Amino acid sequence: MLKDIIAKNLTVIFCGINPGLKSAEKGYHFSGKSNRFWKVMHQAGFTPYQIEAENDRSILDFGYGLTTAVARATSRADELSKEEFDGSLEFFKTKMTEFQPKYIVFLGKAAYKSFSGKKEIPWGLQPEDFCGCRVWVLPNTSGLNRGFSLEDLVQAYGELYREIHKNFL
Repeated sequence: MLKDIIAKNLTVIFCGINPGLKSAEKGYHFSGKSNRFWKVMHQAGFTPYQIEAENDRSILDFGYGLTTAVARATSRADELSKEEFDGSLEFFKTKMTEFQPKYIVFLGKAAYKSFSGKKEIPWGLQPEDFCGCRVWVLPNTSGLNRGFSLEDLVQAYGELYREIHKNFL
């Protein structure tokens, strides 16, 4: 099982769709060999060095946390049902209300589409808040997401990084 890395009043809680099988097995976020999350976080400016998945808790040192929308691990996020997202919503809302990050950043559109009930979601800052937090949607860093190169991901995450530092730091 993959545990949240979370604390009150973080700048950002990054919300993956659900754990991959490798992450669930090892107990570390984004530990699949092809997942680019830690590399992107460093190259976009969030961390001064590339965190290794085994040290995922150190992300708290930078004011960021990690969670997932759905707890069940799968090899692919598209294996999740609408009912699983629906069943996770209230728990997720309770968690975000309790911990109150400045931003909730959904990695991929699937979870936020389900949680918001919207059919279309643009990338980037969303016009509405969620549980009193600003919402940003970024492409998922999974190696299965071939639609975004490493450079594309770094650019998208860098935009969020600049927004955060312009507004809060």
